[in-house]
Amino acid sequence: MFLAFDIGNTNIKAAVFEGDELKKEWRISTDLKRTGDEYFSLLRPLFREAEIDFSKIEKIILSSVVPALIGPFVIVSQHINNKKPVIIGPDIYSKLPLHVPETAVHEIGTDLYCDALEVWSRYKCPCIIADFGTALSFTAIDANANIAGVAIAPGIRTAFNSLFANTAQIPAIPLEIPATSLGKNTVVAVQSGIVLGYKGLVEGLVKQMKEDLVKETGCKLEDIKVIATGGLNSMLSPITDAFDAVDKDLTLCAMKRIAEMLL
Repeated sequence: MFLAFDIGNTNIKAAVFEGDELKKEWRISTDLKRTGDEYFSLLRPLFREAEIDFSKIEKIILSSVVPALIGPFVIVSQHINNKKPVIIGPDIYSKLPLHVPETAVHEIGTDLYCDALEVWSRYKCPCIIADFGTALSFTAIDANANIAGVAIAPGIRTAFNSLFANTAQIPAIPLEIPATSLGKNTVVAVQSGIVLGYKGLVEGLVKQMKEDLVKETGCKLEDIKVIATGGLNSMLSPITDAFDAVDKDLTLCAMKRIAEMLL
């Protein structure tokens, strides 16, 4: 069995693969105050309930956009199989088929690298990956497996929460697709501004990045694929044709691929 830890700013995903099958996945809240022992205490009963034996975990791989939690999850890994995990980062990029510009090798998030590697491995063509997380990130890959550039905006939920936190008269409302952009009350007005506003942001930025990929790398416009991932991609997928495919497990699949390449 293979275990992946995908540590994000809001949530931590732990996933167990058995062969090619994603056997079990859990999501726990990211908390900088927790120690490795505390995280292990949270995970141990989850494994027990799923009837997953630690002794069967042969490989562990770790991706984190929260540097302070790398150490605690090295401890978690050692509790599980007494081994240090493979840590995705600049030290291993040279061993993998996706290239990062030298100027960005220490800046690009490991989650974005994973997403880009998985998409390149599947499609072998210029691509744009839209990752709907705490941040909304767009990663462009050229036709030669180079990361051509990244664009980052606040995530949908991040913008939504910021609006409520900084305005006195807007109540908490459900984050849903409105029937119209013409809000006749506060609820629909906010849903229109956030959800339909982000639809415009995504479509506009994807269009611009496609044009820039063509101009800067010489690829053909019709060859560029756009893949969406992350939990909140489901908010926009029904109302836009900007995406050629959607895969919420892109990062975990990439981590499995990297583990197979390196372990």
